[in-house]
Amino acid sequence: MLFRFALVAGLSIVALAACSKRTLPPGGEGICWNVTRTPEGELKYHKLKTGVPTLEHCAAELESMRVRFLRMGGSVREVTGAYKGSFIFIDRRGIFTAPSLEEHPYLALVRTGDGRLAIPGAMPQQPAQ
Repeated sequence: MLFRFALVAGLSIVALAACSKRTLPPGGEGICWNVTRTPEGELKYHKLKTGVPTLEHCAAELESMRVRFLRMGGSVREVTGAYKGSFIFIDRRGIFTAPSLEEHPYLALVRTGDGRLAIPGAMPQQPAQ
């Protein structure tokens, strides 16, 4: 009896999680979007560039925009973008991506010691001592 109750409760939780609201980014073949929030908290999508071949290229465009704004005296150090149905998050640690705002982002590119971006694990590691 207890097992049956636990099974029904578990399936109910899974069903509710599947129905939860997910914020999905815009699609569009080869379109790189910059995503900002309005003062009311709504998302606003700005077309940054078209003809972008991959998510990594879109991330590079967003990083370039972030650096240009910082050089002009801006203070925004974290940028959000979107490409082909994935959100892109850029911060001081690297570049992360997620299929929706509610899902946990995973690491796409890390910053090297000199600030460049690289594929995780591509840089030589210091030997353990």
